[in-house]
Amino acid sequence: MKRREFITLLGGSAAAWPLAARAQQPERMRRIGVLFSGFSDTDPEPQARVEAFRRQLQDVGWIEGRNVHIDLRIGAGNAERVRAYAQELVGMRPDVLAANAPPALRALAQETQTIPIVFASVPDPVANGFVDSLARPGGNITGFASLEPAIVGKWLELLKEIAPNVTQVSVIFDHGSPSSGDYERAIADLAPSFHLEYANAAVSDAAAIEQAIVSRARESGGGLVVMGTVAAAHREAIVRLAAKYRVPAVYSFSYFARLGGLVSYGVDGVDLWRRAAPYVDRILRGAKPADLPVQRPTKFELVVNLKTAKALGIDVPPTLLARADEVIE
Repeated sequence: MKRREFITLLGGSAAAWPLAARAQQPERMRRIGVLFSGFSDTDPEPQARVEAFRRQLQDVGWIEGRNVHIDLRIGAGNAERVRAYAQELVGMRPDVLAANAPPALRALAQETQTIPIVFASVPDPVANGFVDSLARPGGNITGFASLEPAIVGKWLELLKEIAPNVTQVSVIFDHGSPSSGDYERAIADLAPSFHLEYANAAVSDAAAIEQAIVSRARESGGGLVVMGTVAAAHREAIVRLAAKYRVPAVYSFSYFARLGGLVSYGVDGVDLWRRAAPYVDRILRGAKPADLPVQRPTKFELVVNLKTAKALGIDVPPTLLARADEVIE
């Protein structure tokens, strides 16, 4: 090889070195902070939701450990713990935050007005003051709503269908939640059309929950509708007390029925987290939460626990069993 050719070849190779080095550099690691408020550390429910979220992110190119890292914190229904975890996650300066319920979302929103936040399974986000409207969220928050007051009609219908002798109903929901008034008005308006007398049962802790269930048990024909973050945090106790006092109850999430609750009807929580992943993907690629409309739930589950029905002496109508997505025997 001639000297001039050798120098030219060497120069060309040297010029390619920076390109090769850049090509071999790992992708920039993105960070996602996830906060749950109403579950325990050992609860399989948040793990199932995060796993669906993780898999959906992977399908669109975000591989944990390669180009994205997920920090998960679970508040276990403890308000102080939820606030502390919110501060911790925001302090990590993630690219996106995700929240599962109003207490978690509220804690994150109080810590940052700039980091994008995507919520999944938050009831009535407009009434709760998290977004300006569903179509135009505004600010740094958007996501996927889980419930609207209109669903209480379905719960009351189910309660009368599975337990026709019920004449009085209490609805266990979170005391002090901004949207509680909307649900209470909807229940009060609709209860008479189902020949039900409504009694308020807003709760804030385990003691209030037990008092509400005992109060219903004292009255002949008492029944329950159970919803809210506080109820989720104490769901094992609620199912146990409803069985102990033989109070028919309709629940807002399927995990109540799988624990032994009589019947549940509500949004598929895992599906909401699966749907949240594309929003996180769009934000990581430059979209703004204010431009992503809040989505309503599209997938609902009806679960009937036949074992519990038999223990309560309830004959479940065949038409209800035929409509159920899952029947637990």
